[in-house]
Amino acid sequence: MESKDNSERIYLPGLNGLRFLAAFSVMLAHIELLKEQLGVVNWHPFFFRLNLGGIGVYFFFVLSGFLITYLLMIEKERKGKVNIRAFYVRRLLRIWPLYYFITLLGFFILPYFEWMHIPWLQQFFADNFSNNLWLFLLMLPNAALAFMPAVPHIGQLWSIGVEEQFYLIWPNLFARAKKVGRMIIVCIVIIIAIKAGWLMLLKTRWIESSPTTIGFTKFLAMSKFECMAIGAYGAFLVHHQKFNALRYLQYRWSWVTALVLLPLVSYFTPEALDDIVHLPYAVLFLIIIINVSVNHKALHLLENDVMNHLGNVSYGIYMYHMMIVAAAIQVGKMLYGEDGNILFNLFVYVVSITVTILVSTVSFRFFEQPFLKLKHKFTVVPSGR
Repeated sequence: MESKDNSERIYLPGLNGLRFLAAFSVMLAHIELLKEQLGVVNWHPFFFRLNLGGIGVYFFFVLSGFLITYLLMIEKERKGKVNIRAFYVRRLLRIWPLYYFITLLGFFILPYFEWMHIPWLQQFFADNFSNNLWLFLLMLPNAALAFMPAVPHIGQLWSIGVEEQFYLIWPNLFARAKKVGRMIIVCIVIIIAIKAGWLMLLKTRWIESSPTTIGFTKFLAMSKFECMAIGAYGAFLVHHQKFNALRYLQYRWSWVTALVLLPLVSYFTPEALDDIVHLPYAVLFLIIIINVSVNHKALHLLENDVMNHLGNVSYGIYMYHMMIVAAAIQVGKMLYGEDGNILFNLFVYVVSITVTILVSTVSFRFFEQPFLKLKHKFTVVPSGR
């Protein structure tokens, strides 16, 4: 899959298309959520039960852990060490510009458009403005969402905060690990044990329930570090070819089974198991990712110019979509009313998807790419097409 040649570019076909589909599933879930919040007839209960939003976000986590750890392994193999400073600069240039731009829009621009307000949320937003702003600026949007109501139209940034917090630690652990596979497994076990232990303390009432403990419980639940670590372990297996059953994942039945199980697990998982459902998700995602990684013929429909472009702009799709969806819904209400008729839904879905892709494309070309060009100066292992 890769060469010992230090100049060879690392590219895993098909994963760009999967990245877009993950962002797209989050957008679909948020269309129905925002319809509910803005007082329009919606299908949100069904979408919530299907958990399309969770599926998309958890897939991002697993894929991120897989790709970044895979590249770190190649870097360590080719260079003999990991350049941690270069890693952080690359991460900053890729993630921070758009993150802080969206934060600026959410706190200082969108609130002036009263027709986009979510009525029940605006007073909470005003009351917690300073605290929320500081948490977003400190890359802790997940803490803001856990302890206070979401900031309208940019609540999706919570997952970016989770990733940045994970990668604040991960390259340092990786660089110091003598046995990477063992280190990853230990991390997964420790993360799950900490979460399980906290829940046990709450349920046995060793810790009293309070707004603070409830907020911390939400924060801990949202910090899906184990998903990224599971993705990292998949990278270890693929890179070292240590997975004895790797060849079986090249068969179509393996990833088809995983795809079929995803919605079934979502729909039929009891509410009592919501705290752990991301773990079977992560395993299913990893089956799909490993399949694509070791078998370039798998999911070949995802490897084309259109899907590669959509994958490239998927970060923008994820970041911009909520404000665009909210605007489309409000315009749709003015044109077609609030009864959720066919014309309204057709308008909302077509406009939301089309405008989000267009805005993300423009953003990628004129706003994100200048930073990405700077990022290349700090690239140790070239990746992508």
